[in-house]
Amino acid sequence: MRFKFLSLAAAVLLVSACSSTPETATTASTGGTTAAVPTNTTGPVPGSAEDFVVNVGDRVFFGFDRYDLTPEATATLDRQAAWLKQYQNVTITVEGHADERGTREYNLALGERRATAVKNYLVALGVDTARVQTISYGKERPAVLGSNEAAWAQNRRGVTVIN
Repeated sequence: MRFKFLSLAAAVLLVSACSSTPETATTASTGGTTAAVPTNTTGPVPGSAEDFVVNVGDRVFFGFDRYDLTPEATATLDRQAAWLKQYQNVTITVEGHADERGTREYNLALGERRATAVKNYLVALGVDTARVQTISYGKERPAVLGSNEAAWAQNRRGVTVIN
C-alpha cells in the first residue's frame, strides 16, 4: 500500500513538472506599446556557463600520448580567451583527461600536463592566472565508454569548466 502511494505521488509530481507555460521576465517598449518578452526563446544567457559551452566551446582534444595544442585546439582556446576577457568576473577550472590506456598514475600526470597546456595558452592570451585552476582526472572520467580509437579520441581532452 505504501509503495502504491509513493508511486502515485511520484507520477503526479512528474506530470506536473512537465506542464508549464512560457515565462515572461521583462517587458519591451515598442513605440509607446508594451509587449511581453519570453525568457525561454532567446537561447543561453550571455555570460552563463551554457553560453560558454554553446557559443564558444568548452573542450579541446589531444593526440595519443600528447599534450601539445593542435590548430583546432588553439582556435577554440582563442574563442575561450576572448569570452573570458569579456566576462572578467568568471573563474574557470581546466580539467585534464586521458583515455583508458596506461596506468592510473601515468594518465593523471598526462592529464595534468594537458590541463596546464590549456591554462598556459589562455594566460598567454591575457587571461589572469588567478582566474584559472587546473585539475587532472586522468582516465577516471571518460566522456565516451569504449575500447576503440573513436572513444579514446574523445577521452583525450581538456575541458574548461565555468566555476
